Amino acid sequence: MFAIIQTGGKQYRVKEGDVLIIEKLPQAVGETVVFEQVFLISDEAGEKVQIGVPTVAGAKVEGKILAQERSKKVSVVKYKPKVRYRRRVGHRQEQTRVQVVGIKG
Repeated sequence: MFAIIQTGGKQYRVKEGDVLIIEKLPQAVGETVVFEQVFLISDEAGEKVQIGVPTVAGAKVEGKILAQERSKKVSVVKYKPKVRYRRRVGHRQEQTRVQVVGIKG
């Protein structure tokens, strides 16, 4: 069984046991998080499919937070020729590692 959920402005195809790296969530490590924006639920064969309008009523996906971490550093360089203008900035996006525990729909 798999589902398509939305979190952090992105959509993910998940099934039980999957580990996702998503945008930062406010919960602490070890807590349970519930995703209620479920767009589709289906079995692996594709025989029993529930498509939401826009979401499936009463469906939810539960997950357990494994870690709060940061992604790799992204370097940003600004440069203007002939003006001696150079800026170098780094950024690390905060993210959450979540394991999908169950799909209910």
